[in-house]
Amino acid sequence: MVRLPLALLTPLILVAAALPAIAQENNQPPEGFQAIFNGKDLSGWHGMGHFDPRKLTAMDEEARAAKHAADLADAKEHWSVQDGDLVNDGHGAYLTTDASYGDIELWIDYKTVAKADSGIYLRATPQVQIWDTTEAGGKWKLGADKGSGSLWNNAPGSAGKDALELADKPFGEWNRFHVIQVGSVTTVWLNGKLVVDHAHMHNFWDRSSPLFASGPIQLQTHGGEIRWKNIFLREIPAEEANEMLAEYKDKGFKSIFNGKDLEGWEGAADNYEVVDGAIRCKKGKGGVLFTTATYGDFVARLEFQLPEGGNNGLAIRYPGTGNPAYSGMCELQVIDSEHPRYAKLDPRQYHASAYGMAAAKRGYLRPVGEWNFQEVTVQGSTIKVELNGYVILDTDLSKVTEFMANSPHPGKDLTEGHFGFAGHNDPVSFRNLSIKKLPASK
Repeated sequence: MVRLPLALLTPLILVAAALPAIAQENNQPPEGFQAIFNGKDLSGWHGMGHFDPRKLTAMDEEARAAKHAADLADAKEHWSVQDGDLVNDGHGAYLTTDASYGDIELWIDYKTVAKADSGIYLRATPQVQIWDTTEAGGKWKLGADKGSGSLWNNAPGSAGKDALELADKPFGEWNRFHVIQVGSVTTVWLNGKLVVDHAHMHNFWDRSSPLFASGPIQLQTHGGEIRWKNIFLREIPAEEANEMLAEYKDKGFKSIFNGKDLEGWEGAADNYEVVDGAIRCKKGKGGVLFTTATYGDFVARLEFQLPEGGNNGLAIRYPGTGNPAYSGMCELQVIDSEHPRYAKLDPRQYHASAYGMAAAKRGYLRPVGEWNFQEVTVQGSTIKVELNGYVILDTDLSKVTEFMANSPHPGKDLTEGHFGFAGHNDPVSFRNLSIKKLPASK
């Protein structure tokens, strides 16, 4: 199977030429994919309209079952299978997969009619947009003139909100989407043309939080007939997802670990070891291991692996002495947040939080034992953390005025320092470490 990376391949003309050859016709999926519509009936799907999935989760089992039954009955009234096509009459509940998905690669064909619009909900969240792109469709003021495939429910002005180019085919012809989503990072091709390039899909249901970690796919109904076919899906495993995220925006990064020894590092070197190409804190040991080099504004990339209940941290702009959570700009937690022993921590102590100062969003760590991919951007007094493709912290430490236990953080305003690890007796591992220096903030 030809497997396209998440990163934009060049030249684009080669991508466009390659894409249509991968997805196949007659409901025969490419190698490694599954057909999630069987071409015969609605098996594996149910109905659900535009409905906040958090409310669904909050329902008791009886209420949820009643809603499911009503929505399924509605779907059967408005959805049918005709000559292998999945057909909606323009009304009723959205057809929704029984299964939930996280990181995926998706192929899907559709054909619609004039003045209709529709879309594909990912993780029960709107949406990859489908438009009538003609002026007669009446929605140019909403962006329909720019074409289908955009993440239309993203905030105005943000990446992905509008399609990069108009790629729709005339009414009566089939269109083909190819979607790759890792974390919230979403790339969309329409008819072989790149229309969304690695844009974070926003959480329509809660703008203050990242996209949900998983959820069903939904096919929207919106006032006009739409047909679907050749719906093929591949779940992307964690290792491959990490590789995809590393390939994205990878220019300018320089390795800070040679994979063999601790050359270029200092501090508590005796308490760390190199195992299978990774730096690991020795069990029962700790202390700060940090780079000999210092950094001002930078982007750091790394993978880390937590043991059960593991606890460590990233030392940011560390002066070389003291506790990095206080003497440095901050310690970004690296911790098995969902372990029972940490059930009663302050929110500013969970994974990726700026320790004691700013809380990161929870729920985006991979299962214990799997490698996580993390990117940390430090510019001036701001810190942004992307974990496995989700932005879980984006804060300005200069604006923090309330501190855990009222403890002062004298180092938080440092403009330069070392990068390192703050060990806390657990064998947490780090690999594929690289940093890109940024121009100094003005």
